[in-house]
Amino acid sequence: MGLHRLTSITVGVPNVAATAAYYAEFGLTPAGQPGTGAARFATRDGGEQLEIVPSPRRRLLRVGVGVHDADDLGRIQARLARLDLTGELDGDQLRVSDPSSELEVTVSIAAPVAQDQVSPDPTNGPGRADRPDGRAPAIERESRVRPRKLGHLVIGSVDRAATQRFFVDGLGFKISDEVPGLASFMRCSTDHHNVLVQQAPLNFLHHTAWEVDDVDEVGRGATAMITEHPERHVWGLGRHHIGSNFFWYLRDPAGNFSEYYSDLDCIVSDALWRPSVVEGARGLYNWGPPPPPSFIQPDDLAALMTGSHSAAAAH
Repeated sequence: MGLHRLTSITVGVPNVAATAAYYAEFGLTPAGQPGTGAARFATRDGGEQLEIVPSPRRRLLRVGVGVHDADDLGRIQARLARLDLTGELDGDQLRVSDPSSELEVTVSIAAPVAQDQVSPDPTNGPGRADRPDGRAPAIERESRVRPRKLGHLVIGSVDRAATQRFFVDGLGFKISDEVPGLASFMRCSTDHHNVLVQQAPLNFLHHTAWEVDDVDEVGRGATAMITEHPERHVWGLGRHHIGSNFFWYLRDPAGNFSEYYSDLDCIVSDALWRPSVVEGARGLYNWGPPPPPSFIQPDDLAALMTGSHSAAAAH
């Protein structure tokens, strides 16, 4: 696979300052404040991966995908041409827009994410005292939770099938698992999924997902975020069936969901992974509290549609 990771995303919001403050508290590292009123953030291992810019309504504007070399860019350009899409090649990057989701994707030559191997904390179990005579190391942690990298994102598209073709047939993403009639989990790296597209009445960002070290970091991060702001809580703690990851979802001030996750399935060998078709509740989760209706259909969708239609009518 020439693709190897998500490099960055640009999210438009009507309240840049408040949303930026949220992601700083979420654990991302501020990476400068340009004079345009935008804000940029970095993760521990992925570098600058989030840009927040002014927009009349919340939406995902741009996604960056990394490849290894110029030959990869050429192959993607040829794939896009078979879909009658023209990518703009400029040096070490290729820019193209999906007509259905109105999402701009920049494929660029980029270094892979380098992550040092972290040894898991020892755990006790029945008949197995791997950490005798001491407390669990995780409960002694006091440092702030800081995400390692941007892992995946979920978007709504007015034409899910067409947007999925754009990612799979055009860009070269691979399908890991499917939920019939709902979505396919697509990857551009060894992570189980990096992009998921849902059918929606308008194009919008459902959530972004940020990797942390383990389930304790998922719980610690979310707890810190909701202690003084319980309204941020959306869904969690739980574990997904598809992807196997632990999760906890929160809501930023613009209405986008942000997920702390850990222990996602990794697909190192395509030949050894068997894609599955998963139906029923397991398409959403394996265990945890049931998802609230607002997770399936965010509360502000109607307002977003009204704003979108009003903007369209004005033009």
